[in-house]
Amino acid sequence: MSSDLLSYEPATGALLWQSPIGDTDVEVAAARASWASWAAQPLTNRIETLRRFANVVRARADAFADLIARETGKPLWEARTEVETVIAKVDISVTAYADRTPQRRLDTQMAGRMALRHKPHGVLAVLGPYNFPAHLPNGHIVPALLAGNAVVFKPSEKTPATGAFLVDCYRAGGVPEGCIRLLVGGADEGKALAAHDGIDGLLFTGSAPTGIALNRAFATRPEKILALEMGGNNPIIVWDSPDLQAAAVIIVQSAFTSAGQRCTAARRLIVDQKLYDPLMDEVTKLVGRVIVDEPHANPAPFMGPVIDNHAADMLSESFLELMMRGGRAIRHLERPVPDRPFLRPALIDTTELSERPDIELFGPILQVIRATSFEDAIVEANNTRYGLSASLLSQNPKLYDQFWANARAGIVNWNKPTNGASSGAPFGGIGWSGNHRPSAYYAADYCAYPVVSNEADQARASIGGGLRDD
Repeated sequence: MSSDLLSYEPATGALLWQSPIGDTDVEVAAARASWASWAAQPLTNRIETLRRFANVVRARADAFADLIARETGKPLWEARTEVETVIAKVDISVTAYADRTPQRRLDTQMAGRMALRHKPHGVLAVLGPYNFPAHLPNGHIVPALLAGNAVVFKPSEKTPATGAFLVDCYRAGGVPEGCIRLLVGGADEGKALAAHDGIDGLLFTGSAPTGIALNRAFATRPEKILALEMGGNNPIIVWDSPDLQAAAVIIVQSAFTSAGQRCTAARRLIVDQKLYDPLMDEVTKLVGRVIVDEPHANPAPFMGPVIDNHAADMLSESFLELMMRGGRAIRHLERPVPDRPFLRPALIDTTELSERPDIELFGPILQVIRATSFEDAIVEANNTRYGLSASLLSQNPKLYDQFWANARAGIVNWNKPTNGASSGAPFGGIGWSGNHRPSAYYAADYCAYPVVSNEADQARASIGGGLRDD
């Protein structure tokens, strides 16, 4: 059995990268030995270091985007967008740190003062996903470093080359090697890192089953911070929407961008029964025009393959399972290249299913559900244990008010896709989508903890009663 981790290009199957499996104890020890000196630096020093990191990424943007595209299979244009978000994250995090974790002083009684300041946790582990292998872990790592923590980062075993490139950029920008550690490995290394006594917290982005397992493991370790960013079974409702062409565009963007491999992707389209036929005509026409190809193809594809053949196999089995349960295929999940994980977008009507599986089908499959009333549509939207993203396509503001008030999700949109969330806002969900620790702009909240101090220049004290006479 090889002691190296190998990474292959989904589109071609070619070997892209390999490296020896890392040692969890070594990486955690290095971070523990280094974080205090990093935390002791003035905040301005850490800010400037991370801005140098952003400049390094900017200078290496073309190579970085090419690597992300090859390792994930996503189109080159989308990989370039991901690199841009990595760069932008630094300034957003600087603003968020000042806003969410400020230093404040308040006057108190007897000429005292009360000070509010924040301290880093120490060593934070970051477990990254494969769908955005640079942007999503970077969204944890930048605010963690800014707050004064050291980070041990284990990228997904499916996208380790991108993780290694990202870590090299931090170090080239001046982040001390001991403060940003790369742990190469698979599930065993991830479990070892999560359970390690030397970490002070874990920041996770990935699937709900893994996040729930981590939540259970940390239940007896309240001294360690745990931030979970998980998946979604996200609904998009179309109701009272006369522009069905625009609605179709938003639906396709929501469901099939990144080959459906986004935690915010629309998984369920809930549509007014009266709009069903004309809307499906528009959606199927547009889906038929979607280009599925390798990342560097010309013309540029809308979507590339899913991450690997195993994922493609599982999605194909899930689609067949929906059909066996009574689903009616509107567009079948086609696999144009038998030995590669390219999938054409699929639509399946699951209205008649007595029980729809509440799972995150992480790929280009959209379930369509017909509803006869808007109230029923909202009930169906909330018919999930997840609660990440939800969207309404309608020109009726009253319906949006009703939808916003009743939708159980951390992101509730109107006439916008379910995906494409801004890093300048909090990002997170409820239920099986997270543990109430939203990331993006609010990541500063879980990267440092508040310390309140009552202070005075000299000791003054008296006891007003309850003492015997001297």
